[in-house]
Amino acid sequence: MRRILTLFLVLFLAFAIGVSYAKDSIIVGFTMSKTGKLNAESDEQFKGLKIWEKYVNTQGGIYVKSLGKKLPVKFVYYDDESSKERVQQLYARLILNDKADFLISPYSSELTATAAIVAEQHKKIMLAIGSASDSIFNKGYRHIFQLYTPASRYLTGAIDMLKALNPRASKVAIVYEQTNFATDVCKAARDYALSKGLKVVLFEGYAPGTTDFTSFINKIKSLQPDAVIGGGHFADGQTLAKQLYEQRVKVDVVSLLVAPSVPEFAQIGKAALYVTAPSQWENGVKYNEKAAKKLNIPWYGPSVAWFVKEYKAIDRSGKEPGYHAAAGLAAGLVLQRAIETAGTLDANAVKAALEKMDVMTFYGRVKFDTGRFYGRQIGHEMVYLQWQLKGGKLEKLLVWPPEAKEANLISYKKNF
Repeated sequence: MRRILTLFLVLFLAFAIGVSYAKDSIIVGFTMSKTGKLNAESDEQFKGLKIWEKYVNTQGGIYVKSLGKKLPVKFVYYDDESSKERVQQLYARLILNDKADFLISPYSSELTATAAIVAEQHKKIMLAIGSASDSIFNKGYRHIFQLYTPASRYLTGAIDMLKALNPRASKVAIVYEQTNFATDVCKAARDYALSKGLKVVLFEGYAPGTTDFTSFINKIKSLQPDAVIGGGHFADGQTLAKQLYEQRVKVDVVSLLVAPSVPEFAQIGKAALYVTAPSQWENGVKYNEKAAKKLNIPWYGPSVAWFVKEYKAIDRSGKEPGYHAAAGLAAGLVLQRAIETAGTLDANAVKAALEKMDVMTFYGRVKFDTGRFYGRQIGHEMVYLQWQLKGGKLEKLLVWPPEAKEANLISYKKNF
């Protein structure tokens, strides 16, 4: 009997080791919006992920200590068509059929919220990129980790910019897309404005897909605020900026979500001038080994210059990369770092590595809340860009905070 048990144990261990060593890649699953309203931002995010795939696989893959070898990354992804229903179906497929080891979220807070439910049900680690909503992180999830600065800290800098530019400023108008992301951002901005002694003269949402902002702009002009802040995603933000310019809305600050940070925003020409936006990342930032050393945290991954070079090799339009692409690469680097630290693909060990992570990359600092808002980003900070003329050409320049700026903030009123 002992011989039989011993033989069985030997065969079991041989099988387990064989299965372990048969692993030939790390499967990373996600969806992207090849079609639908989120296509522009999602495509940029995907470019960043592709850059990470190249970065890690040209090195032979990620070293997994427990296996004693490097494993290349293999992407499995589908078009979610910018649809929550598709996201729900596809993330279940990625987990159950494609056997994804780890997940990356789709773009946008709404789609990520749906993917997070599926990932949490199956206890799959998911790096949430393109998602700033705080509400995802108050549900008690234990497997979702956020890369973006959360919505509650997204537009507060616009209030600080306004007060620095015009100390006498007293009124703010806030108009926003009725999505989880934009609503969370603008509620936090409203509360912050009130805490700074400003009066919020307009706080109103608009339906996704809105293309005519005349009624909102008429209210804004009648209320004469010192700033207009809000927006939502690319299409609505670009349209709102265009109509604010066409209807000569004279305020000190126009600060909108998402749209002005995308290079295609310049397509509206003069209407883009002096519009500002919070950004998760811009290539003028000074994140490097020296910055990491100052914070006494490790530096990890490639430089800003390397990322910009690789982005231009993929995009080939000559435009500068934005934060959507940067977050894609950053998510991959964070996952890579966690796997290397854990030394295994075991989800619990990788999760523990993410919990302890405090690291500086080209994207900035990354650290996660492990308390009440488990998985929410607490290390990364926003910067603010403004479209200005440089050499007769529209360019995005960093104007806030003062220690990171490339140029001085210019009043939007200079347009008129």
